[in-house]
Amino acid sequence: MKIASQSKCFGGEMTVFRHQSDSCEAEMSFSVYLPPQAQSGPVPLLWFLSGLTCNHENAMTKGGFQQHAARDGIALIFPDTSPRGEDVADDEAYDLGVGASFYVNATQEPWKRHFQMYDYIVKDLRAAVQAELPVTDRHGITGHSMGGHGALVIALRNPDLFQSVSVFAPIANPTQSDWGRKQLSAYLGEDESDWADYDASILLDERGWHSDILIDQGTSDQFIELLRPQALSAVIARRRQPAVMRLQARYDHSYFFVSSFAADHVAWHAARLNGAANGEHENMGA
Repeated sequence: MKIASQSKCFGGEMTVFRHQSDSCEAEMSFSVYLPPQAQSGPVPLLWFLSGLTCNHENAMTKGGFQQHAARDGIALIFPDTSPRGEDVADDEAYDLGVGASFYVNATQEPWKRHFQMYDYIVKDLRAAVQAELPVTDRHGITGHSMGGHGALVIALRNPDLFQSVSVFAPIANPTQSDWGRKQLSAYLGEDESDWADYDASILLDERGWHSDILIDQGTSDQFIELLRPQALSAVIARRRQPAVMRLQARYDHSYFFVSSFAADHVAWHAARLNGAANGEHENMGA
C-alpha cells in the first residue's frame, strides 16, 4: 500500500492509498480515516461504498463522517467504485463501466477481466487493510445509492465478516429496475437467474440478517422510482426482519442528504461494533 496523500483530521489521520488488486488486475485507490483512538490500539472499521460516478474522494470530502468517527472511535474506509486505467473497459453512459461497477464480479466481455469489484471489496481490500492498518476484525458496512446496493449485498452474503449494516437510499431491487437490469445483463449476461445474488431484496428474503438494519430514504429523492425502497420494505415486513426504515421528509439523493444523517449511521455502527452503547444510540435503534 502506497500513500498518495495524508492530512490531519479531527485528531486523527485521513490517508489516500494506492495498491495493486489481484482481483481487478489494476491499481486501485482508496481512502482511510483513522480516529485518534487508533494511536492506542486497533479500532473497529466502517466501510462506505459510494454510488454511480463517484470515486474514493466523494464521501471522504462531502459525507462529513470523520468528526463522528473520531467521537466514537471507529475507522472509516472509502473504496473506489470501479477499476480505472487505460486498458479498463468503459462505456459512454454514466451508469455503466468506470464509476458504475455495481460491486459485482462480471462474467461477460469486455468487463470480466477487471470488473471483479465484489471480490475486491470482500477479499483484496479487506485483507490488505487488516494486514497493514490498526483495525480489528469487527467491521460494519454502509453506502449510498449504488453503494447502498453494494453494502447490503456484501453484508447479506458475508454475515461472518460484517457485524452491522446500514444504507442511504440504496438501489434496493436492481433486478426489477432500470438501475440494475441494464448493468446486470451487461456484466452477468442475459440469464436473470444469475442476477439474484446481487439483489438485496431477494437476498434478504432468502437469507435474512443476523441483526438489525438502518435504512434512510429521502421522500424528495429524484431517483426513488429507480431505487424501489418499497420492495425492501415489503421483505422486511414479510420476514419480520428487525430494521429501522426512515423516510426523511423533503430530502433528495445528494450528499446533503447523506451528510445530514452521517452522525446517526456512525453512531449506529459504533454501538454494534464496540459492543456497548449509550442510551441515545440504543433508543435510535430500538
